[in-house]
Amino acid sequence: MQNNILKHIRTEYRSEVRFGLAVSAVLVFSYWATGVVIPGELSERWLWPLLNACIATFCFFGAWLCLKHNDDNRTRIAWAVALLLWGLLEVVLVTGVVLYDIPFVKPGTEALTGNAMIVGCLFAWILFIYPLEALQPGHFVWWRSMLQLLPLPVMAILEYLLPIDLRLLIALYPLWLLDILIVQIRKYRQWCEDNFSTMDNIDAQWIMRYIVMLVIAGGSFFWLCVSHDPSRVFTQDLYLLYMIAYTTERVLYRPDPWKQLRSTVSDEQEEINPTNAAYRATLEAWLDKEKPYLNPDFQLTDLRQVLPLNRTYLSQLINTEYGCTFYQFVNRRRIDEAKRMKIEHPDWTIQEICQRCGFSSPRVFYRTFARETGMTPKVWWFNQGDNS
Repeated sequence: MQNNILKHIRTEYRSEVRFGLAVSAVLVFSYWATGVVIPGELSERWLWPLLNACIATFCFFGAWLCLKHNDDNRTRIAWAVALLLWGLLEVVLVTGVVLYDIPFVKPGTEALTGNAMIVGCLFAWILFIYPLEALQPGHFVWWRSMLQLLPLPVMAILEYLLPIDLRLLIALYPLWLLDILIVQIRKYRQWCEDNFSTMDNIDAQWIMRYIVMLVIAGGSFFWLCVSHDPSRVFTQDLYLLYMIAYTTERVLYRPDPWKQLRSTVSDEQEEINPTNAAYRATLEAWLDKEKPYLNPDFQLTDLRQVLPLNRTYLSQLINTEYGCTFYQFVNRRRIDEAKRMKIEHPDWTIQEICQRCGFSSPRVFYRTFARETGMTPKVWWFNQGDNS
């Protein structure tokens, strides 16, 4: 039993396991190095400028790659802009500290100043450019970005004019950005379920993985703020170097779900307006005859082969007539097909049935079957055997 569980994890969650191990290795190594090998003075004088120079170099090179291979992909352009801004800010930061000795630590202490935290928040804002554009194309426009950035100069002015400590208020800024991102994620998930019959092919989990990296980056920066140890900068910078390189690779090779939607005909609705009942009858007759949902890449826009409606009206039709999203509607039919196949072909394995029904993986099949029936496929098939 334990071996089966480990095998299932290795096959179905291989990329997540590798990602977690890589992040853990970076954090553990950097923590060990700063605590055992690298003295704080060495880290502050030599390693910090060197690592920041490496980060800037990675940023400029990654931006060049994204712009060269953008393929009219707005998310790649957004990440390229973020990398350019990050690289420029790193150059300004290193120049200011090395040449002009700008203080980022309060005199007599090792605590970061409010302005240093504002710079950290500026980096956070840059990292939020890409996911907001990936979740909602067109979100990255100059006026909306300026509104999101506005609190930072206001807090910088207040920090300079007022003799009060605003660091706690400044620390809330990334949380505000994270709240905006969570709202967009909910809308994105709804959009995915309204348009696709499988979530795996559009790599929806990548956004969550990126958010995990953002939270770790924020946590490491907070640790830097409260640890009173300048050598912790090494941990922060080494992790950011890994995050930038990893994200650039993913952005370059990740398919854009917004560009994956197919359209069989013009996306304009025809001047035909029968009742929803007529549309439903036409749709179900086509589904029963052709069984297009057995194709793992079945999409909402494929319904336009029989219904003269645009994507918005198709989504509304499914939501209204069936009380569910397109994703749920299709997978319920796939589960019904899986039940029929098992009854007619009891010798077929779960893997065979999963592939024939249009599920992208056994993991998705198990999860969907349990959600729709309240039991696993094996339990349901065992009960069917008893009934027969």
